[in-house]
Amino acid sequence: MPVSHSRQNQPATSSIARRRWLQGLSVACAAAAFGSGLLAPAAASEARFTPIVRAIEAARPSVVNIHGRKTVRAENASFGSEGGVKQVNGMGTGIIFDARGYIITNYHVVEGVSNIQVTLHNDRNAVAKLVAHDPKTDLAVIKIESDSPLKVVHFGTSCDLRTAEEVVAMGNAYGYEYTVTRGIVSALHRTVQVSDEQKYQDLIQTDASINPGNSGGPLFNIDGDVIGINVAVRVGAQGIGFAIPIDEALEVAARLMSIERLEQQSHGIVGKTKCDPAQRTFVVSSVRRESPGERAELQAGDIITAIGGRKVERALDVELALLGRRRTEDLNVEVIRAGSSVTTNLVLAPAAGRSTGKVALADRVWENLGLRLSPMEDQEFKQLNSRYRGGLAVQAVRPDSPASAQGIRRGDVLVGMHVWETVSLDNVSYVLDREDSSRQEPVLFYILRGSDTLYGHLRLAERPR
Repeated sequence: MPVSHSRQNQPATSSIARRRWLQGLSVACAAAAFGSGLLAPAAASEARFTPIVRAIEAARPSVVNIHGRKTVRAENASFGSEGGVKQVNGMGTGIIFDARGYIITNYHVVEGVSNIQVTLHNDRNAVAKLVAHDPKTDLAVIKIESDSPLKVVHFGTSCDLRTAEEVVAMGNAYGYEYTVTRGIVSALHRTVQVSDEQKYQDLIQTDASINPGNSGGPLFNIDGDVIGINVAVRVGAQGIGFAIPIDEALEVAARLMSIERLEQQSHGIVGKTKCDPAQRTFVVSSVRRESPGERAELQAGDIITAIGGRKVERALDVELALLGRRRTEDLNVEVIRAGSSVTTNLVLAPAAGRSTGKVALADRVWENLGLRLSPMEDQEFKQLNSRYRGGLAVQAVRPDSPASAQGIRRGDVLVGMHVWETVSLDNVSYVLDREDSSRQEPVLFYILRGSDTLYGHLRLAERPR
């Protein structure tokens, strides 16, 4: 019946109308709210882009992934018979610190790798060469070629770190490129012994997940500044990782990038980086006699702020500002002296003792002793708590050499030969040049290995005639 039919459909019709009215009301309210600024759909999206997200995205182009085949001793890698070796795929991370392609990483990432492959954020691949390394601190510098300047990471400072502040790690974890993990600073000034040959001091401990492949990568604060270089993880533990404080790492980098070491050029400026939360400054502590620095009338206490138009904040900046410069260039050096600005000029000179007609001193030591030696800074040597005045760090030992036969190994510190100390390579050269250093009688040597002082006898190789 029509009446009956009408009555049966009336509730349904009212329900539909009510829903439509409510939907219209919702749309109208939403439109009114959006127009008034009360509801902004874009705001929820913007909230996702926190300062740390933006900082990490900005830093990504300055971080690279490192991989290659390397040789590992079986006893360290838990496979094969003792004393055997095996080829494995190595991986790690690096940080671009100079636009010309210089990258800092851990030495153990590139040690034994003959073909160092680097992948940039844009998937570009490049082959890197090992520029310099320091096994004691487990740091190395590699370089890739680039047609255009590369983006450089922004370094912060590790001098003002606080326990429990938030940090972020980035790296090639287990081959998963650009993995980002977050945590806090768990502790500071940790000492970690990872093997008989490798001991790290003054490390940052963090619970940000660090895995194989993170080594050499950055540890950021929440402002996106690099405050450490990830170096190790506690095997079998969770949430225990370690990083080298960036202030210490960049001081090592300054030594590795020394123009005297890389280009046999000298500036004669001796100084150190003064780090505080507000700023970093490079303060001249002394100037070598008859050096370019002395001729530029630089003085102890000067704060160098720029060289050749490049800003200087750290010892590393000094070396980078002078790297690649010609000896004929007249470089402006901007200095703050006793609160006043001073400008002077610096012209580089050949490093003392270098001669194109002779075998380089370092090569001569390698040929005669089988040792690749590197001078140690005073502050670095003092950390050994030794009674000696200084020493030479053993960077490499040539197989089947006099040094190898005596058991000298990488990481040792040569502190004396016969009755003479070995603070510099010139001291070693003096021993090699003495006529009474008979080739038939071995020379007594002294080395530091950890907290022990060891000695032995080196039978020197024949002098080149």
